[in-house]
Amino acid sequence: MNGIVTIAHLTLHEARGRKVMLAALILGLAFLVVFAIGFYLIYIDVAAYSKLLPRIQQNTGLSFVVMAGLYAVNFLMVMTAVLMPVDTLSGDIHSGAIQTLATKPLRREEIVLGKWVGFWLILVMYLTLMAGGVLLIVRIIAGYTMPNAGIGLGLILLEATLLMTLSILGGTRLNTLANGVTVLGMYGLAFIGGWMEQIGTLFGNATAQNVGVIASLIVPTESLWQLAAYHMQPPLIRDIAITPFMVASVPSTGMVVWAVAYVVIALLVALRLFKTRDL
Repeated sequence: MNGIVTIAHLTLHEARGRKVMLAALILGLAFLVVFAIGFYLIYIDVAAYSKLLPRIQQNTGLSFVVMAGLYAVNFLMVMTAVLMPVDTLSGDIHSGAIQTLATKPLRREEIVLGKWVGFWLILVMYLTLMAGGVLLIVRIIAGYTMPNAGIGLGLILLEATLLMTLSILGGTRLNTLANGVTVLGMYGLAFIGGWMEQIGTLFGNATAQNVGVIASLIVPTESLWQLAAYHMQPPLIRDIAITPFMVASVPSTGMVVWAVAYVVIALLVALRLFKTRDL
């Protein structure tokens, strides 16, 4: 356990040394400033016509803007989860830095687990800053509270955790470029599969729906986002499907269980592959 904590601390220190956390903080704050300005301007228009618009239309407008902001946050989480650890093992192996750690009284499993914990903590902090900032801005300006925000953000974090784990797994065997391309390609597969499932459900095309389900089983990231979007929208709005974030085919709880198992399996495979890797 001490070895894992040590490697996690070194991972956080390395992220600070590479200015990764500083860049994320600056760009994250810039994103929140732009979102706050845009949301405030939209809210002024909504408030001006509040007496003319039914309450459902007011909530629809606000919910749409918030979901757009969270969709952007989700995308940034995906990119961070894939690219941040993409060279954490392959880069260290190529440079020879990994031999410094491996020759110390540390097991290889502790190196992988320590890096995983360190990067996961960065993801948690980044999600707290970005998503928490969006929800706080909306609350302060409009007094609007997103329903089931805790469930939605938990699913987004699980999605990012899954991709981060795949990136670490790839780094045990692939070089940095091949690893990044592979994991982003897997995310792209899940993305298009998720849309095929939704469109197939809307038009009653069972074949397209089944293809989408298979893609989601291969990489369940898009299903996690769709389930998060479903929970975070007001019930009436999501049921009548009047926003671009509607979910025609709602992923089951079983997909969440599979995603958790997916992370565990990917991490165990990473531990096994790194243990047998010639350094």
